[in-house]
Amino acid sequence: MCGIVGYVGEHNPKDVLIDGLKKLEYRGYDSSGIALRSNETVQVIKSTGRISDLEEKINNTKLINSNLGIAHTRWATHGEANEINAHPHKVGRVTLVHNGIIENATELKNTLVNEGIVFRSETDTEVAAAVINKCYDGNPIKTITEAIKLLKGSYAFGIIFENSDKLYAVRKDSPLIVGISDTEKYIASDITAIVKYTNKYVLLEDNEIAELSTKDAKFYKNGEEIEKKIEQSTTKIEDANKGSYKHFMLKEIMEEPLVLQRTLNKYINNMDKIFDVSKYEEIHIVACGSALYAGMIGKYLFEEKANIRCITECASEYRYNKVIYDRKTLVIIVSQSGETADTIAAMRKAHEEGIDTLAIVNVKTSTIAREAKHTMFIEAGPEIAVATTKAYLLQVAMFSLLALKAANIKGLENNYEEVIKEARRLPNLVKKVLNDHDKFEEVGKELLDAKDAFYIGRGIDFAICKEGSLKLKEVSYVHSDAYEAGELKHGTISLIEDNIPVFAVITNEKIKDKTESNVIEVESRQARVYTITNDGSITNHHYKYVVEKISDYFQPILVVPPLQLIGYYTANERNLDIDKPRNLAKSVTVE
Repeated sequence: MCGIVGYVGEHNPKDVLIDGLKKLEYRGYDSSGIALRSNETVQVIKSTGRISDLEEKINNTKLINSNLGIAHTRWATHGEANEINAHPHKVGRVTLVHNGIIENATELKNTLVNEGIVFRSETDTEVAAAVINKCYDGNPIKTITEAIKLLKGSYAFGIIFENSDKLYAVRKDSPLIVGISDTEKYIASDITAIVKYTNKYVLLEDNEIAELSTKDAKFYKNGEEIEKKIEQSTTKIEDANKGSYKHFMLKEIMEEPLVLQRTLNKYINNMDKIFDVSKYEEIHIVACGSALYAGMIGKYLFEEKANIRCITECASEYRYNKVIYDRKTLVIIVSQSGETADTIAAMRKAHEEGIDTLAIVNVKTSTIAREAKHTMFIEAGPEIAVATTKAYLLQVAMFSLLALKAANIKGLENNYEEVIKEARRLPNLVKKVLNDHDKFEEVGKELLDAKDAFYIGRGIDFAICKEGSLKLKEVSYVHSDAYEAGELKHGTISLIEDNIPVFAVITNEKIKDKTESNVIEVESRQARVYTITNDGSITNHHYKYVVEKISDYFQPILVVPPLQLIGYYTANERNLDIDKPRNLAKSVTVE
């Protein structure tokens, strides 16, 4: 969550900083600010609300002549969202922006208060700035090295010292990169913030310090200079633009055939690239949010198709629960960003127990991608909208391929070649569904005044419902819940009333009649039923959309886009900020 941008070069940093912050808006924030340095003077400007509010304030302020600056978008953790708590924070000779959480901030603050330091904000970031300022002896590298020994937690810092014309950065458990060009240097939470200016970057590892000037970039660890490899990003400027679409979310849904084709080509043309899970007796799928719901589909496929026992658990619980690894176990870690704090902690927990891990991840330079014992990359490209769509679809596709390969190796799949042929058809089948987007727009119009909604399904259909329900509530703010269809009548059916929307997913041939009976139950209580199915013979309810019937391995991939579009168009009808839903962040890098 939150975003950091920093610049040192030959030009005034204001435009670079504001442009970078706009590119990072998708990460979620409630306030923002910049700091500029010139001739040992540091000017700080902060604002609550959107970047446009900060930009207006900057345009109405006489700025110092500067070539060095840092900027930040804040998502409130310590202290409410107001201008005082917004970053940057300045204490003494140190000005700081920070992503992450300082876990021992209260203890450090009490010590500093007893020493006479006066704090203005409620943030742990101001405490970090005060600690660095206390350690400052005129040598920034030595100062930062000593200060981070005192700080517990996660952080990415962009730092300005009053009497230095250089930009400093350090990270631990929170992403930060250094952008490199001949006469300009940058720091950023994400390459999208700076790709307009350079595609060359250095990835900082934990406790590595960057010292950046117009002409040079030096890196240190434990006070000693180290060499760092310069990487080259394939991200393009247009990846961070909406193009002709009204929202990134719609753009990214419509990109699904393309990214699915790219990912499938990578794997089904070379099955050796698909990790072999058949040798494991038990699989744990650990993730958060949509990635967890993709894992629920994976659980069903592993058990039903490959006869491998599987559990799914949200990472925030898994990391603290007692896990008994009593079988030959694989832990599959799923994360679009690869920086999800709870998921990283769960992965490290498995490593401490000597358990194999497999990461399904989109960002190749991420912490999870670098630390997992094995990786399978999806090829979603940058995903800007907070609500994941194309990355989630590809996560589901990866589980389909993993289960298919395992079933084939174990001699459990007799139609392997036919299933592979169906996999090759998937991008066109998804495109066919997306071409019907106007049908889902009509559903969105019908949900304009909805306050509640329910999603019901059985087996793998229930897993699909969990993500469909999440998409609706996170972007349209309609209260929504997903239930196993048979469980609805054990209490929750009391909430069914006239005209309440109920979405039924029915693709599971073996138990479709059971789900149909549950649909009849809610319809008899005047619910408005929307059915997504692969069976044209299913009774017509208020609304029915039929996708093509294909192999069980890939059927969910055709059901997902309709549910995504229904969520999108409902939010669009309500004129909401779809790409940046309230209170949400794209990459949750703190607990």
